[in-house]
Amino acid sequence: MTATPDGTLETRPGSPPPDIRGRTEDMPRVPVRRYGRWLSAALLAAVMAWLAGAFARGDIAWDVVGQYLTAAGIMRGLVNTVVITVVSMALGVVAGTGVALLRLSDNPVASSVGAAYVWFFRGVPVLLQLLLWYNIALVFPTLGIPGLLEARTIDVMTPFVATLLGLGIHQSAYTAEIVRAGILSVDDGQLEAAHSLGMGTMRIRRRIVLPQAMRVIVPPLGNEVISTLKTSSLAAVITYGEILQSAQLIYYVNNRVIELLIVASVWYLVVVSALSIGQHFVERRFGRGFARRTVGGAR
Repeated sequence: MTATPDGTLETRPGSPPPDIRGRTEDMPRVPVRRYGRWLSAALLAAVMAWLAGAFARGDIAWDVVGQYLTAAGIMRGLVNTVVITVVSMALGVVAGTGVALLRLSDNPVASSVGAAYVWFFRGVPVLLQLLLWYNIALVFPTLGIPGLLEARTIDVMTPFVATLLGLGIHQSAYTAEIVRAGILSVDDGQLEAAHSLGMGTMRIRRRIVLPQAMRVIVPPLGNEVISTLKTSSLAAVITYGEILQSAQLIYYVNNRVIELLIVASVWYLVVVSALSIGQHFVERRFGRGFARRTVGGAR
């Protein structure tokens, strides 16, 4: 930095900049203007207000919505929806875990069978699977051992059984991939260390693999529970009495279509919200000891 003839300072290339700390501290601080954020918030508020106004001004009898919200038929449909979700997920988890173990097997035949299972049941739409199971009597008229234990398929394949098999087996294909990903997430070094300590295979899976794999398995599996709950509405096409089919039976009589659909939507949202809360606590339970920490140990 050199002085010019008029007494000012001139900075030459390569020379350090002058100390301007004192001048910057005296400068006024101008807040950042986030006009884009304000504009997007205003647009969203306008859209929400328009939707609320449309429903308020529309031809919707809200007293009818309140009347049928706890109607006996709707409550039976709600119970059936929750029951089919629970049993279908139970079937999906059990079958999916077995398929995941097949896919992880060193036996190429077992691994191929597991891969084919996932390929087929994940590729065929769930609605089509429901229809196939419901009409399986056209292919297999009877089930069981001929002459000993035999029954007509049309008597066995009720709407509940068809829905259970359609949703459960479809779900098992997705669960198999979730479980497989969770098992593969466990480092091989831990398994080798456990073997070196003399632990058996089953004990390693129970004490080493499963606790760590569950941290990876639980979040997507929780999403699959919610997905199965909503997918159960497709069972209305095979006359299973879930909540949507119950609402349809009512509005076929009273012509209150939109009101009954709103009733079904409300109960779906209630059950999904309850499942989301439960999923949060389950994730926190299996995530203990894996919380991310910052430098110095602070969470």
